[in-house]
Order: sequence, then C-alpha cells, then structure tokens
Amino acid sequence: MKDIFVTSPLLPPLEEFIPYLEKIWEKKHLTNGGYFHQQLEVELASYLGVKHVCLFANATLALLTALQALRITGEVITTPYSFVATSHTLQWNGLTPVFADIDPQTYNIDPDRIEELITSKTTAIMPVHCYGIPCDIKRIEKIADIYGLKVIYDAAHAFGVKQGGESILNYGDLSVLSFHATKVFNTFEGGAIICHNERIKQRIDYLKNFGIAGETTVVAAGINGKMNEFQAAFGLLQLQHIHTAFEKRMALDAYYRELLQGVPGITTLKIPENIDWNHAYFPVRVGQNYPVSRDEIYELLKKNGIMSRRYFYPLISNFPMYRGLPSAAETSLPHANHIAEEILCLPIYPDLDLSDLERIVNIIKYPFVSVNVQLDKAS
Repeated sequence: MKDIFVTSPLLPPLEEFIPYLEKIWEKKHLTNGGYFHQQLEVELASYLGVKHVCLFANATLALLTALQALRITGEVITTPYSFVATSHTLQWNGLTPVFADIDPQTYNIDPDRIEELITSKTTAIMPVHCYGIPCDIKRIEKIADIYGLKVIYDAAHAFGVKQGGESILNYGDLSVLSFHATKVFNTFEGGAIICHNERIKQRIDYLKNFGIAGETTVVAAGINGKMNEFQAAFGLLQLQHIHTAFEKRMALDAYYRELLQGVPGITTLKIPENIDWNHAYFPVRVGQNYPVSRDEIYELLKKNGIMSRRYFYPLISNFPMYRGLPSAAETSLPHANHIAEEILCLPIYPDLDLSDLERIVNIIKYPFVSVNVQLDKAS
C-alpha cells in the first residue's frame, strides 16, 4: 500500500518541463538573475497582485535577508506556534525573539499580547499567517504605527491568500513566501520577499548576491541567496497549473469537513469570512473527548502508511535554544501550548485520491477497529 503524505505539490507532466530545460541549455545562463528568474518575478508579482517580488533559493534565506534589509535590531515579537525557521532567523541575526501567545481560534499571534510585550528594545513584529489564515493585519498595522515598529510577515503558508479581495502580502513592511516542495506553489526549494517599492527591492537584490552592486563594487555584507534558473523554470510551469491545484485542494477540504462532521473530539479549523484561502493545510484538533490521544492517532495513521504531521509540536519556545527566554514560559503561552498538544495536520494535496481520504477518515472515526486490523495483519 502506498504511503500518503501530509502535503505534496501538483507535479505537471515531465514533458512540459523539457522545453524549459532546453532553453536554459541554449542560453547557458544557469543562475545570477537569468531569463526565467526575471520572468518569474514579473509573473508572480502580477498573479499575486503585489508590486515587487525578490526571488530566493529558499525561504529561510529570504527571512534572514528581510531582517537585514530593514536593519532590525534588539527584540522582535513573534509567535511560538510556527516552524523553527521563524525564530532561527532572528537568532542568526543576533536578535532576541519575544514570544506572544496565539489566538485560540485562528492560531495566529494575538495582537493584545503583542502590545503587552513591547519594550524600549522592541523594533519589529514578525507574525506568521499560520496555515495560510491571515493574521489580524489591520490591528497589527495599527500597533506598529503607534509604536514605530517594523512588520515582517512570515507568509510561508500564504501564497495566493486574499482578504476582502486584496492580497494579504500587501500588508507589513515585507512578507516572505516559501516555495518549498511541500507548499501549494513550489520551485523545488525556494522563497521570495514581497516588498512595496523599488528602493527596498534594490537593497534586497544586493543583499542576496553578496552585496555586489557592480563588477568591482560591494555595498553591503550580503549573502548568497539567489534562485537558480532550474528553480525559476519549474516555478513558471507550476504557475500555469496553480488554479487547478487550488480547485482540487478546495474540494478535498470540503470533503474532509463533510466526513468529519460530528466526530466526537475532532474539531476542524474555522475559516474566517471574506477570505480567499489556499487550503494549504488541513489541521484538526484532537480533544480530550476523543477515544485516544493525539499522539496515539498519529502513530496509528503512520502504521497505516499515512504521514500526518503535528504542526506545530513542540512549540518553538520549548526547544532548548529558546526555553530559557522569559517570554517562553508555559504560563505565558497557555493557548499555544494547549493547541500544540492537540493539533494534527491531515494529508491534503491535489493528487490525493478520494478513496485514500475516506480511508484516513475511517481510521479517525474508528481507531479501535483500525488497531485491531493492524494487529491482525502483523500476526
């Protein structure tokens, strides 16, 4: 029986990629802002409804560079409920993460907690659009304006997401997208910074290429963050199929919700109104009235070849390099700690068969039956 993973891209037919490879070979320009790189920046800006896109080899390099581009110092208020790269990029820049608790409905950073944590050392806020659900962008914008703070959104999950018909990537000083292979849009590995004016784009483009501004001119201590032509070409091909991918994800999400409705102890994520969501993930909460624990159903699914994920467990704040921070105390993060103990992301990707989805749901509905079947097979 095939393994079923938590998320996976829509892979276009191989024959569609061959003309791109041939053109790369023909032009002999493999990296450093080649033809496909430039084309993908333009097409992504148009598709996403943003002014400027700066492509990167991966989103972690993009986050590192975004902090450098805005010259962030001191303390940055962020969420503990995210992938570790969010806080790692702060540490790599010599910054102190300050963890704020999350909203128990959206799993995004709670603006009330942000205000409580602002000190004279605070220079920025780094919220995360968790699972692609937009943060309270208006409230965060207001807080940033009052206290003179920069806002960098970790928008790794938020490709194509809109609120009120407008891209959420147009909020904040910068937003960072991930194009990792597991994302709704991918370039194998990859990422991008979304910015709003030509001046900051020029600075970012210098920083991601060692700070080089000319053959004999270096203007900043930059890094090598460039996306190569193969990644960019694959991104252009992915963009042609993204509408189909979104439609399939939406249908799978709806079918999950239909089948899981009324299952005791299982709660699905409520989607706010007025949101065009990308269905990047399908998280459920495994509550105390479910017959087995979250970790037990996770292991049972894995034994049946179903690779779900406990996104995000453990919390960033509970890892050794962060748990000594005053803001990492469990008593200060009650919602984040509670949700991290219950969350389970089920497989959702465009090529997920409905029969496989039904099998996943049946294991969740009848965990004891599934255990018996597994034991019988093993014997």
